[in-house]
Amino acid sequence: MDTDTGMGRPFWLALAMAMALVAVGVLQSWNVAMAILNLQLISALMALGVNIQWGYGGLFNFGIMGFTALGGLAAVLVAMPPVAEAWAVGGRGMATAAVTMAGTAAAIWALHRLIKVKALRGPAMALVFVVGLALTRSFYSPSVAAIEAVDPSVTGFLGGLGLPIMVSWLAGGALAAAVAWVIGRITLGLQSDYLAIATLGISAALVAVLRNEDWLARGVKNVTTLPRPVPYEQDLQGQDWFVDLSVRVGMDPSLLSGIAVKALYALLFGSVLLVLFWLSHRALHSPWGRMMRAIRDNRDAAEAMGKDVTRRHLQVFVLGSAVVGIAGAMLVTLNGQFTPASYAPFRYTFLIWVMVIVGGSGNNGGAILGGFLIWFLWVQAEVGGPWLMTLLTSGLQEDAPLRQHLLNVAPHMRQLVMGCILLVVLRLSPRGLLPEPRGRHGLAQQRNGTEHS
Repeated sequence: MDTDTGMGRPFWLALAMAMALVAVGVLQSWNVAMAILNLQLISALMALGVNIQWGYGGLFNFGIMGFTALGGLAAVLVAMPPVAEAWAVGGRGMATAAVTMAGTAAAIWALHRLIKVKALRGPAMALVFVVGLALTRSFYSPSVAAIEAVDPSVTGFLGGLGLPIMVSWLAGGALAAAVAWVIGRITLGLQSDYLAIATLGISAALVAVLRNEDWLARGVKNVTTLPRPVPYEQDLQGQDWFVDLSVRVGMDPSLLSGIAVKALYALLFGSVLLVLFWLSHRALHSPWGRMMRAIRDNRDAAEAMGKDVTRRHLQVFVLGSAVVGIAGAMLVTLNGQFTPASYAPFRYTFLIWVMVIVGGSGNNGGAILGGFLIWFLWVQAEVGGPWLMTLLTSGLQEDAPLRQHLLNVAPHMRQLVMGCILLVVLRLSPRGLLPEPRGRHGLAQQRNGTEHS
């Protein structure tokens, strides 16, 4: 991990995090500890994606929620089997609508390039847009109605490709990267605060589309029973070798099967995190990474030296969004269902930013540590809040108004804990628990990266 404090602080912080997970396993249950670990791995991957954008390029992307949802959508489109009846009644119409929409976009682009007279260009493009929109809707609307009418309690959507669920992890990164390229072409000319507002609004629009377009992923009806890359607990419990193993370790087969399945998920997620961490580490310490940090620290100087800052920002925006998309597909894989209504800005944007800030922006290891730490505290605050309030009000009458109020607001301890942690870290360690290294050769490295990339 990259810090200017040597290996001491990362080692002790990682050890403390491991001991905290062990304590959860001993005091609560190992199933709970493994469930926390899996979500820590996914959260760390999201934080790594944000760190690529903010820590490398200084991009204030507040649209993490949208790219996470796109990763989840990819899991549905790749892994779910196609619904043959839905394709039969509406597939051709949807394909025709897509071709018409693409043709309209191509015609508008051609008119913009060919018509040199501004007074004629605008009306011509508007006319083509209106005609193309009307034609697209004429195919789209009847097809959507027909698809959503196909057994809506179970399907009511087109389904997917029926491929292995792990393929969707790559597809989630690719889909998020493609959408990020389009968004970046539009928004990356904005200043940091306006960029944050724009990306937040666009991500909310993406989630709104997923909630309302039932033909795509069932909307708020949710897509359940997604295939899994690991065995089901019931299947393990039916294996003789697994029953023998549970007897040897002295654990109930149902309990051991839950731990084993979660451990397999952790191996898969951990492998992806390690690979992407290694790639990010290599990128950060390459001439490209030093150039990106130089652009982040002094954009005007980088532009004066001939660097295409907008293009480089687009690169880092796409890369970070792709990592978030992979994490979104992994999250849906772990949950076994896609629920568009569950994507909220606090959980999938603010909390991820807290992870990066607390861990240390600009430091890949710090972002991963922040993902582990903040998610652990987020989960434990839900358990510790009611316990703490019960302890504090133990001397009051059962029906005392103050006691009742404190017990009622105990579930909101999560938000209070996150706010307090953020304030304490910003006050005592403004650069995070594992700050970005700024050694005596840092400026020279940035200068060399800007000159030779």
